[in-house]
Amino acid sequence: VQLVQSGAELRNPGASVKVSCKASGYTFTSYYIDWVRQAPGQGLEWMGRIDPVDGHTKYAQKFQGRVTFTADTSTTTAYVELSSLRSEDTAVYYCYAWRVGLGYWGQGTQVTVSS
Repeated sequence: VQLVQSGAELRNPGASVKVSCKASGYTFTSYYIDWVRQAPGQGLEWMGRIDPVDGHTKYAQKFQGRVTFTADTSTTTAYVELSSLRSEDTAVYYCYAWRVGLGYWGQGTQVTVSS
């Protein structure tokens, strides 16, 4: 199983960023995908979840209205897009594919928001 994320991103405040997570080695629609981030010196922060079977999403309240998860079953790739970026969004963003008893992490994508 592999989850390969896109490369580091640098954005200005107010911009948007889209991070990808390419899955392989398992049935893409059999696992949920969560997105989690870790800001410098902070713990892990759960952003939400997508079910690739039907695209159903659940967002953490903190990110509602600013984050969008999508999953493309034809390319087995999940995406997180975060808009209206601010400096506090500087973090490493991770995808996590899981089902009961099993889970796999992407390698992380550094997103830096700075003018």
